[in-house]
Amino acid sequence: MSKIRTDFIKGIIIPIVIPVTKEEQVDEYALRRHIDFVIDGGVDGILAFGSNGEFYAFDEEQMQEILDILISQTAGRVPVYMGIGAISTRKCVRLARYGVEHGCCGVSILQPMFLKPSDDELFNHFAEIAASVSDYPVLLYNNPGRTGYSLGQDLVCRLAHEVSNIVGMKDSSGDMTQTEEFIRRNADLDFKVLCGKDTLIYTGLCVGCVGAVCSTANFLPELVCSIYRLYLQDKQKDSLAAQFKLNPIRMQMDKSSFPVATKDYCNILGHDVGLPLKPTKHSTEQQLAELRARLVEAGLIK
Repeated sequence: MSKIRTDFIKGIIIPIVIPVTKEEQVDEYALRRHIDFVIDGGVDGILAFGSNGEFYAFDEEQMQEILDILISQTAGRVPVYMGIGAISTRKCVRLARYGVEHGCCGVSILQPMFLKPSDDELFNHFAEIAASVSDYPVLLYNNPGRTGYSLGQDLVCRLAHEVSNIVGMKDSSGDMTQTEEFIRRNADLDFKVLCGKDTLIYTGLCVGCVGAVCSTANFLPELVCSIYRLYLQDKQKDSLAAQFKLNPIRMQMDKSSFPVATKDYCNILGHDVGLPLKPTKHSTEQQLAELRARLVEAGLIK
């Protein structure tokens, strides 16, 4: 059993979007305002540099600027996690150390994209990064849709049982059998599994997830958080109703190029976060109209 504290790893964690100016510089005022908005909306944690945080588009100097703002404005109100999506182990170690040295409570590591490493290579990759921040919890991030391959059950089980500070994961596979197995096979360790699909928050909680990482919490934090809160209050029917209210909104996002719809929804609802970073751009006018229509249908705007 790990001695690393993990009790705070739960609830709705937001892969926060990063507002930028037209020149693609960090908009500090808008970012600080957005942090307050999502915390006031009830989120239980902030993930820096998740997929919706456009981690791939910022250089390390910008990432340091962003993280300093996140830590400063959050001011301990909720945990901040350092998201890492780099390919090389060396760069991941550098980012992980920077994150925890500057106030992050833990680290989340996406499997390397572009490459397709063997399980042995992946084990060494994750273990070396975890060893570099050995006093902090590390979460694996399984996102086969973006990397082209999934973290296998045997690999995750080995990492969970052999690397003491690898204490959980975010599973964005959308395969609930896989999610269940990540939970079941590591139950002896109280391994913390977070659902990575906004449409499956309720389902994930039913099978033992401790929470979810949700892009939609960037613009509908109260609705998203209500799914989790109502479930904890044994109001399953109300929790499921909130999930069903969210689902059409989330599913419409898939018709935009990834991950621009999160920023589009923020802007539609008056939370100005600027444009996505190039080469992506905001959704077409037709898609923007459809995004707005889903909000109207849910009774969230007129």
